[in-house]
Amino acid sequence: MQTTADQNKNFFVIDIHTHIIPENIPDFKQKFGYGEWIQLEHHKPCCAKMMMDSQFFREIESNNWDPKQRNKEMLGLGVDVQVLSTVPVMFSYWAKPEDGLYVSQFLNDHIMECVTKYPKNFVGLGNLPLQDPTLAIKELERCKKIGMKGVQIGSHINDWNLSEPALFPVFEAMQDLDLAVFVHPWWWMSQTKTPKYWLSWLAGMPYETSVAICSMIFSGIFEKLPQLRVAFAHGGGSFPGTIGRIEQGWKARPDLVAIDNPNNPKDYLGKFWLDTLVHDRRMLDYLVALVGADRIALGTDYPYPLGEPEAGELIHENAFNNHIKEKLFSQSALEWLKMKKEDFL
Repeated sequence: MQTTADQNKNFFVIDIHTHIIPENIPDFKQKFGYGEWIQLEHHKPCCAKMMMDSQFFREIESNNWDPKQRNKEMLGLGVDVQVLSTVPVMFSYWAKPEDGLYVSQFLNDHIMECVTKYPKNFVGLGNLPLQDPTLAIKELERCKKIGMKGVQIGSHINDWNLSEPALFPVFEAMQDLDLAVFVHPWWWMSQTKTPKYWLSWLAGMPYETSVAICSMIFSGIFEKLPQLRVAFAHGGGSFPGTIGRIEQGWKARPDLVAIDNPNNPKDYLGKFWLDTLVHDRRMLDYLVALVGADRIALGTDYPYPLGEPEAGELIHENAFNNHIKEKLFSQSALEWLKMKKEDFL
């Protein structure tokens, strides 16, 4: 019986949802004098404790920071290209704007070091200090200049949803600079209410992704910026499963829902991308029917435990023909990144 990796060899495979972190992180708390900054304690070979303000956050291995190790594992997984983005806990939106800019530049330079070393295997997404839109645009322009193909942003920016008017110029700049956008949820909004059973990750993150999608639809961002290329993590969270309810709300209470955009939310299905990280074969089949295979791209959340251990396993479990599989494995990702397969050959 063929393994998933063996099956992947029949396709060009791009994973749009992978995270990376520098091996050596400065002591930002000492530098800035405040904050719950992340530190890595390398307490044994090829392994480190990720600490948040001296509190244990998670244990990670060298594939989190070592591009050479990642390349070995990619070969074993049958993945040709990884799109690299920082770990969401490094967003640092809560920091003072200038400090957030400094951290973003540090993270972005590290990602581009990896891309420069392995240009046929990696693509870089940048981090932005979105708590200050002016500085965010400044770093966005630098991301473009240093060769990044897009940016990763959070599903919300502190107390701002993505519909916040202050963020619109940033989205406008993303479109003008022709950069892809990857929206990833983070757990801050739900962690205080759901600290038990890991619910902020299991239930909170899907909720936050749906809020992000609805915020962009109802505020008119997709309507005003039709060339903006946005992908959402985790198969769009709870949005695909509740789009019927969302549409019914638009129909029943337009006075509450359609105040900034009169159009049916279903009109925007197929106008943004989703990754395949849904952990259920039937759900992936539903997503393909809902938004189309050309708007779904492989995403695994490598190298974390809530990800897909065998890249593309759900794709192979479905009875998709090779034409659809090619879209899911790379064609959709290439369109989102505005790249060509030849860029990696």
